[in-house]
Amino acid sequence: MKILVAIRREEKKVKKQLAKLRHELSGLEAAAKALRDSTSKEIKVVKKHVLSAAGRAAIARAAKRRWAKVRAQAKKAAG
Repeated sequence: MKILVAIRREEKKVKKQLAKLRHELSGLEAAAKALRDSTSKEIKVVKKHVLSAAGRAAIARAAKRRWAKVRAQAKKAAG
């Protein structure tokens, strides 16, 4: 009889621990879900850099000047 009482007492203790662990697990899952949601929002907020037409034109002019300088040096070397 005493063995049965001890077994039931142990069963209650284990069930209580299980309930506590389930509660902690649900808290951790909620935190993980919140972090997943926040990181995906952060990624969506990132915007592309947009270059104005004037900026593109300035870059194109600079590139043409650089290539003109390279070609001029190539002509001097060849001639």
